Amino acid sequence: MIPVTERVYDLITFDCYGTLIDWEGGIAGAFAAAAAEDGVALDRDAVLRAYATVEPQVEHERYRPYREVLQESAHRAAQMLGWRVPYERCAFLPLSLPRWTPFADTNAALEQLADAGCRLGILSNVDDDLIAATRRHFTVDFDLVITAQQVRSYKPAPAHFTTARERIAGARWLHAAQSNFHDVVPCNALGIPTAWINRKGEQPLPGGVPVHEFRDVAGLAAYIRSATPDRPRR
Repeated sequence: MIPVTERVYDLITFDCYGTLIDWEGGIAGAFAAAAAEDGVALDRDAVLRAYATVEPQVEHERYRPYREVLQESAHRAAQMLGWRVPYERCAFLPLSLPRWTPFADTNAALEQLADAGCRLGILSNVDDDLIAATRRHFTVDFDLVITAQQVRSYKPAPAHFTTARERIAGARWLHAAQSNFHDVVPCNALGIPTAWINRKGEQPLPGGVPVHEFRDVAGLAAYIRSATPDRPRR
C-alpha cells in the first residue's frame, strides 16, 4: 500500500441548513408552536412538503433578504395547509432560526475535519446576521463564509460557488451538502467536487451524481481522516 502523504482536500465548504443544522426540525417545530397558538394542529410531514415546495419558488422570484424569504414561504405554506395565518405573524419562522440546532453528528465531525488539517467554510442561502447567530452553535470556526446576502442570489444560482472559487484561489476544494438540487447539481455543472450528505437516502437528480456520498457528516469526516496522513493533534 502506498502511504498517504498529503490531504485529499485543503478546504471543505458546507451548506449549513439541512447539512449541519437540523432545518426540518427547526421549521416543523416553529410551525407547530405558532399554529398551536391558534388552536391549529399541523401534520409535520405535510408542513415540510409544503415548505419544500414553496421556498425554492420564492427564492427564484427575485433576490430579497432571507428573513423575507422565510416569512413569505411560511405564509404560502400555511395557506396550502389551510391555516389562515396573517402574513405579519409568519415572522415566527425567521425569529425561530437562531434556535435551530446542529445534528447530533455535526460538531464532532467538524472537529475531526479541523484536526485533520482541513480548512472549513459555509456557503449558505441566508442573511449575514442569521448565519452569525447560527455559528454560536458550532464548536469550530470557519475560514470562509459566503451568504446569499453577500452575493445577492440564492443557490442553485452559481454565485455562491463562483465567489468561493475566486476567494480560495487554487486550494483543493470539496463542497458538502444535503441538497442535491441546491448544491450538488450546480457544483457538478461548474466542475466542483461534491460530497452529498444524503441524510434521507434520496436518489440523485439528473446531473446530481456526486463524487462522494455519505449518510452524514460523520461519514465524510471518517473518510477524510482515513485519507489524511498522521499529524500531531492540536
